[in-house]
Amino acid sequence: MSEFVRRLWVEDAGQDIAEYAVMLAVILVLVVGTIRLIGSNANNVFSNTASSIQ
Repeated sequence: MSEFVRRLWVEDAGQDIAEYAVMLAVILVLVVGTIRLIGSNANNVFSNTASSIQ
């Protein structure tokens, strides 16, 4: 049992979690940026359409 605990303490498996967290943060920034860009463009299209109808 003590050998198992020692291996868990010494192994560098924790780095994988940090790498995944950084990758997830980058993906989230890209997704949020894309949604904001599409949202503002969609808002402009709807505003122009509403103006042309009136």
